[in-house]
Amino acid sequence: MSLIIAYIGKKGCVMAADKRKIGYFGDKEKLETLEEELYSGAIENDDTFLKRAEELGISIKITDDASKLKVVGNSIRGEVSTKGTFETKRRRIYGTTNGYQIVELLGSETKSRKAGKKGIILFGNQYAKHLAESLISKKWKSSQSLRYMGELFEGILAEVASKTPTVGDKFDVLIQQPNFTTTEAQNHLDRTIDNDIKVLTKFRQELTEQLVQQSIAIDMANKIITKGDIGRVVNIDGNMLYVQLNDKTQAMDGNWKQLAAPGQNVLMFTESDNVKIGDKVVIENEDLCLKKDKSSLKCDIILCSL
Repeated sequence: MSLIIAYIGKKGCVMAADKRKIGYFGDKEKLETLEEELYSGAIENDDTFLKRAEELGISIKITDDASKLKVVGNSIRGEVSTKGTFETKRRRIYGTTNGYQIVELLGSETKSRKAGKKGIILFGNQYAKHLAESLISKKWKSSQSLRYMGELFEGILAEVASKTPTVGDKFDVLIQQPNFTTTEAQNHLDRTIDNDIKVLTKFRQELTEQLVQQSIAIDMANKIITKGDIGRVVNIDGNMLYVQLNDKTQAMDGNWKQLAAPGQNVLMFTESDNVKIGDKVVIENEDLCLKKDKSSLKCDIILCSL
């Protein structure tokens, strides 16, 4: 859901984009019906869009704060993306003076990469692009400044936004105009894009690692013992007790790394002077204690089931 208009030429590069992002949730067939009506131009504004979605039982969330343009090196990057079940598809245009490249990515893997020297390029759905192309053909003046082009593109985005909810009414406009020949432009874009994709790959790797850790944390949190037997006292040294875990209990640290497996000993602390070897340790009402007299115990570990 978006529309990006890019001009690339000997004067430099200017891009304009709306900031709309739409999220869907609902029945797949009804969602396809809604999208078909939306992309054909049958739905003309946000109110009609929301009403039609409600009729079809589709939940939607519309936001107008997505940044689709970014200055990268001496170029501008415009991106539209579609989230699939497992991967995100990205279509990017990198533009600078006298050159551009269009890159298609699946996740962080490059699927295609095409280069060009100059032109006006549109990213978006077919209906929104058709509206924009018609307006550009009527209003375009090639002799104007990049600032004028940016203002022109912003006005065109506003007109398109008034005719389809796929485009929002808030916009970004960026301009870059380094002094590049066509050869210098492509060399610069090659370096810039290669580095930008490396950054994306690293980000995705870090995000994957975070998601794995979050998944582990959720899984282990569900295994925290709140009731039941833990083990038995096997050694006493003042207020320190060594407790041998039973065959269904393990001890973890705060990062969910195993400190002690079933059958191994863990350190606990007590204020009771009535502890004997062999006393059973339990958790009752989420409190760690001795089974025989409910004497409270403390430890610096997380007790979890297998």
